[in-house]
Amino acid sequence: MRVLKKILLIISILIILILIGGYMYFNSLKPDYSGNITLSNMENETTVYFDDYGIPHIYAQNQYDATTALGYVHAQDRLWQMELMRRIAPGRLSEIFGKDMLKNDQFFVSLGIEEASRKSMEKLDKNGEVFKLAVAYLNGVNQFIENGPTPIEFTLIGIEKEKYQLNDIYNILGYMSFSFAMAQKTDPLLSVLKEKLGDDYLKELNIEIGPNTTFIKNSKESIADFSEMVASVNEVMEKSPIQPFIGSNSWVVSPKKTTTGKVIFANDPHIGFSQPAVWYEAHIITPNYELYGYHLAGVPFPLLGHNRNYAYGLTMFENDDIDFYKEENDPTDNTKYKTPNGFETYKTATKTIKVKDTADVTITVRTSRHGSIMNDALDAITQTEPVAMSWIYTKFDVEVLAALHTISRAAEMKDVKKGASMIHAPGLNIMYGDAKGNVAWWATGKLYKLNPNVNRNFILNGASGENDPIEYLDFSSNPMAENPTWNYVYSANNQPDSIANILYPGYYLSEDRAKRIVQLLEPKNNWNKESMSAMITDVTSSVSPGLVKEFAKTMDYNSFSKNEQKAIDILQLWDGSNTPDQVAPTIYNKWIYLYLKNTFEDEMGTKLFTQFLATHLSKRVIAEQLEKDSSIWWDDITTKNKTETRKEILSKSLVEAVAFLENQLGNDKKDWNWGKVHTLEHEHPLGKVAALKNYFNVGPFPINGAREVINNLGFDYTDSGLYKVNAGPSTRRIIDFSDIENSISILPTGQSGNPFSKHYKDQAEMYNKGEFRKMKMNEEEIKRVSTKLIISAKK
Repeated sequence: MRVLKKILLIISILIILILIGGYMYFNSLKPDYSGNITLSNMENETTVYFDDYGIPHIYAQNQYDATTALGYVHAQDRLWQMELMRRIAPGRLSEIFGKDMLKNDQFFVSLGIEEASRKSMEKLDKNGEVFKLAVAYLNGVNQFIENGPTPIEFTLIGIEKEKYQLNDIYNILGYMSFSFAMAQKTDPLLSVLKEKLGDDYLKELNIEIGPNTTFIKNSKESIADFSEMVASVNEVMEKSPIQPFIGSNSWVVSPKKTTTGKVIFANDPHIGFSQPAVWYEAHIITPNYELYGYHLAGVPFPLLGHNRNYAYGLTMFENDDIDFYKEENDPTDNTKYKTPNGFETYKTATKTIKVKDTADVTITVRTSRHGSIMNDALDAITQTEPVAMSWIYTKFDVEVLAALHTISRAAEMKDVKKGASMIHAPGLNIMYGDAKGNVAWWATGKLYKLNPNVNRNFILNGASGENDPIEYLDFSSNPMAENPTWNYVYSANNQPDSIANILYPGYYLSEDRAKRIVQLLEPKNNWNKESMSAMITDVTSSVSPGLVKEFAKTMDYNSFSKNEQKAIDILQLWDGSNTPDQVAPTIYNKWIYLYLKNTFEDEMGTKLFTQFLATHLSKRVIAEQLEKDSSIWWDDITTKNKTETRKEILSKSLVEAVAFLENQLGNDKKDWNWGKVHTLEHEHPLGKVAALKNYFNVGPFPINGAREVINNLGFDYTDSGLYKVNAGPSTRRIIDFSDIENSISILPTGQSGNPFSKHYKDQAEMYNKGEFRKMKMNEEEIKRVSTKLIISAKK
C-alpha cells in the first residue's frame, strides 16, 4: 500500500511539474507588451504604448528608431504570418508544408517576381531614406528573430527561424500585386468558350467582338491546355495560405456634404479572410512625423494611413494588366520561338524547390519577350504550344516600396499623387482626403493600348508582333478626380469613365455596390461619423429586389405550388437587406445560383461552369442576363425538339430552389434564416488539422452581409446550399477631420497573430456586429489605457 501511495505521489508531482512547465512555456510565447528591452542600432530610448486592443503607439526621437521598434513589435505579433508571406513568391512553401504545396511553388517561382525584385533592389539608392528605413525595419524584425521566443507554429511544423532580408519585402509586394489580377482566371476561359461555343454566345456575355477582330488558330490540345490553365491557377490561389486581395469600397466626402464642414474619409479594402488578419496597425510619433498606419506583414511602410493632416486608402482598380500570348516554337529547335524579327532563343533559368521529407524538385523556366512560359509553371499544360504571360509588374522597374514611402510621408496632396504615379502594378485606386477640405482619387497602373483589332480578353498571337502594346499611356491619362463639383469621390471596383478615348479593359465588378454607394451619397448633405459608420456596414442590395421584380413580370404565379408561392411572396416583400434573421436572402441566393447553373452549365459543361463562377464576369452577368427576354443562353441544349425561354429557366430555378431548401432546412420557411447558411470562419493554416482547429481558427459565426452589398461578405456559389464567407472587409475605417482623435476602425479578428495573445481575436464579435473602436491619437488617452514597453539603445 505504501509503495502504491509513493507511486501515486510521484505521478501527481510529475503531473504538477508538467502543468507548471507547460504554463511557463506557453506564457513565454506571449508577446511582451510591457517591460524593458534593449535593441542595437538605435540612437535613443523609444517607448511603445500598447493600447487596450494591442495596437502599438511608438514614441521615438527619430524615424529610424521608430521603424526599428516597429519591426520588432510587428515581428513579435506576426512573425508566422511574415514567414508565410515571404515564402510565396520565391516558391518556398513546400519546404515547410511538403509536396502538397509544390504546385504553388512551381507556379510562383516561374512568374519572375524574384527577378523583378532583384533588379529593383540593385537600382535602390543605398543612401536614400527608403533604403535606410527598410534596413531599420529589418533590423527590428531580425532582433526579435534572434532574441524573441519562437512562435508555436514554427515548433509544430519543425522549421528554424531565418533572418529577414530586403528581397523578402519586395517579394511580399510582388505577391500582393499578383493577387489583385483576374486575367489568369478569365482570358484562357473566354478563349475556350469562344472555340467551344462561338462568337454569338460570348456577345451575349457582353464580350465585345468587333468585325475586324483577329484571333489565333487553336488546336484541340490548345483548348484543353487553356482550360487546365484556369483550373490550375484557381487551385493554386485557393491553396495559398495567404489570401488574395479581391475588391474594396471607399468614398470621401467634401466639407459641403458634412455637418461639420470637414472631410470624412471611409475605406474598407476587401481581402480573403484568414487568421491572422491582414493588417497590422501601428501609430508612429516623432518630433517631425506622425502617422497611424496599416501594414502588411513584412512591409515597413503602410498601405493605408492617416494623420492630423490627411488620410489615404485603396481599392482595387481591376484593370487588365496581364495578357497571354501563344508563342510559336521553331519547328526544328524548340529552344527558339518566332518573333517579328525571326526566331529568338528562350531565356532559361533553373529553379530548385526544396520539398519537406522528400527530394528537391528542379524545374527549368523559360521566358519569351512577352514573359514567363505558363507551360513550365503549370504541370497540367502540355509542352507543345507554349503560352507566355505578359505582366506589367515585371515589365517596368518595381517602385511600389518607394511609392508607399512617398505616400506615407506626404506633406501635400500632390505628394500622394506623385506616389500613386510611381505604381505601375498593381492597379489600385488611391483614395484621398485632407484637413484642408480636399478630396481626390487616382488610379495607379501603367496603362497601355493595343491595336484596335486586338481583343485582350483572349489568348493573343505572340509571333507576329501585331498584338503587342502600341502605346504606354502617361499617368496623366489614368482615371482620377480631384475636388469634383459633385463633392465626393468613390470606388467600388466598377468600370471607370473612358481613358484616352476608350473604355479601359479590365475585370470590373457589377454595379451593385457602386449603385448603392451613389444612391446613399448623392442626395444627402449632412453626413457625420455616425451616419458613415452605418453606411459602411450597410447590407442592403440595390439590385436584388429589381431582379425579383423582373422575374415577377415573366412568371405565371398560379403555375407554382403553394409552398413555391410562399417563397415568391417572401422575395417580393424583400427590401434587399441581408441580416442573419432574414429568410429572403437564403431563397434568393439559391435561386440565383440555380438560374446561373440552368442557364450556362449545359453549354459550358460542369468544369468550365465552375471556372466561370470564379470570375468577376459571372457576377456582372447575373443582372445583365436575367433582364434579357431573348438570349441564346436560355435554351437548354440537352433537351431535344424544344427551345427553353427565360420564363421557363427562371421558373424552373425557383421550383428547384424551394425543393432544395425544404430538404436542407425543413418545410417551415421561418427556419430558412440567412445566418444558418451564411457563416464566417477565419482559418489559420494549421486549423486544417482537426485537432488544432479550435486553437487556431476563429469562428465560425453566423454573419450578416452578402456578395456585392457594401458590407461585402463574399462566398462561392456551389451545390451545397452553404455560403461560407471567404472574403470581405479587411478593416473598416472612418476618419473624421473635425474630430481626428476619435476616428474609428475595426479588424476582423484582432491585432495579434499570436494565439496566446489576448488580442488574437478580441475584435471578432465587434466586427461581426458592425461595431468600431477608436484609432487613438491623443497622447494622454493612449497612456491612460496602455501598457508600456521601453526600448533602450544598446551601448
